Amino acid sequence: MKNKIINIPTSTFLVLVGIFIFFSCKTKKEISSDTKKNDIDANFTVNSIQKKPNVLIIFPDQLRRYSAGFWSKEPYKSLAYGKPDPVITPNIDKLAENGVVFTNAISNFPLCSPYRGMLISGVYPEQNGIWNNCKVERDDSLKDDIPTITSLFKEANYNTAYVGKVHWLENTPVFDKQGNYKGTTKPPGGEYLNKYDTYIPPNNRHGIEYFYQCVKDSHFNPFVFSNDPYTIDGKKDGEVHLPKKYTPKSESDVIVDYLKNNRNQRDANKPFLVMWSLNPPHNPWGDQYTDMTMVNKYYNKNIYPNIDEKLVVRNNVDIEKAQHARNYFGAVTSVDFYIGKVIAQLKAMGELDNTIIIFSSDHGEMLGSHGKQGKNQMELESLAIPFIVHWPKKLTPNTTDLLISVPDVLPTLMGLSGLGNSIPKSIQGKDYSSFLKGEKSNVKKPKASLLMLGNSRGVLTNRYTLVINDKKGKKSLDTSESSYLYDNIQDPYQLNKIALDELSSVSKDLLNELASLLKETNDPWYQKRKLSTIIPY
Repeated sequence: MKNKIINIPTSTFLVLVGIFIFFSCKTKKEISSDTKKNDIDANFTVNSIQKKPNVLIIFPDQLRRYSAGFWSKEPYKSLAYGKPDPVITPNIDKLAENGVVFTNAISNFPLCSPYRGMLISGVYPEQNGIWNNCKVERDDSLKDDIPTITSLFKEANYNTAYVGKVHWLENTPVFDKQGNYKGTTKPPGGEYLNKYDTYIPPNNRHGIEYFYQCVKDSHFNPFVFSNDPYTIDGKKDGEVHLPKKYTPKSESDVIVDYLKNNRNQRDANKPFLVMWSLNPPHNPWGDQYTDMTMVNKYYNKNIYPNIDEKLVVRNNVDIEKAQHARNYFGAVTSVDFYIGKVIAQLKAMGELDNTIIIFSSDHGEMLGSHGKQGKNQMELESLAIPFIVHWPKKLTPNTTDLLISVPDVLPTLMGLSGLGNSIPKSIQGKDYSSFLKGEKSNVKKPKASLLMLGNSRGVLTNRYTLVINDKKGKKSLDTSESSYLYDNIQDPYQLNKIALDELSSVSKDLLNELASLLKETNDPWYQKRKLSTIIPY
């Protein structure tokens, strides 16, 4: 069939050509506009993800505030209460020098489990369920139905991971004789895993997606559980693994591997929150439990021939109670080394500036001060903890005397991460993110922090420590032992207990602060109006 030729008048042809050119030009513009819009949308999405900061919370166990090298340098040295320890910590020092250092951070309840309960929940013990170390024959346990750092960040579309010591669950005999989790007290269950700690099963993990737990205060031979079979020789979650490796090394390896994400351990399109709880420098401190490489390099007998005032420098020390000083400081330096491995990986990934790093500890260590060892005391060596917020992208390096309490960490971290509007009303801690960023805020700096032990309460201010002990069986308070003040500026080693009536005006103010904080936290002392003759509820 021959093609049929259609004759179109010249005028009509010109009109059609004009229309074609018009729409062609408009289409190109629209296509160009749409392309640019799509590029903008794509860039907006990518940039939004990039601007959402990662979070890394590092908290070694029993690391006291002044066991870090930067405290021996200005401006930190003049802000310390007494002499800082001669400890080598180059990586922690860098975090301090490029971050915000809190000079008066304390552990409100200087004991492992109560601290962890407050840290992860943002509420005080009466609300989170932990008033003592979780241990065999105790029912202290983190409540399952409360929001936590990990659950809240998971809801905010974060990857969540927890590595190291946990210690927030009631210890029950639901393991077999080999230490494998059975979830029942009936055979083959019926055995305890460990007297002082236990495995956290999936239903008690509060939104933690990636899990690697070390149980037992044995730095080279812990019980290890993980939901990543690769890290435990192919075993299942709940099956005990005995790697016989130094825990800071194995934990740092796991975190570095998690950050590299070569096995898709996390969603690379999401930011991450990682909580890392190292066990050292917690006791035991014998050579067999210590990274002796660090002891021999930095604290050997050629450098410190004796355990004396050159190594244990605080003026309130009983040297006989501080014979573990080499091992303690060696453990601190070792912890610092492995922290450096993780920070180096963040830097290599280009994520260091976009990661909020919080460095702290669950409580301090007496190290012979006042003739005591360990923690669970109302003196500064036990209460005072390091607290550094490192976020070069947003925070100017500085120091602050803000009295941050453990429950404040959760809301402050959410505020820094842009999640301030999602902080649950049940959270008792305060959001100090605006203060850190130098923004105007209605949040006021606290006048005091609440202190708690089993039979003691008190407050700490930027100058004083108030301690009230409940002496069972006594109708009145002994003013020299049961209730007293420390002047931490005039008496940084707390060698002199001041009776309340010696500083009556100061005591009155501190007791009012104590009463207010006990009420605010719904403390059992407030509920029972305990010692109401002295505490003005």
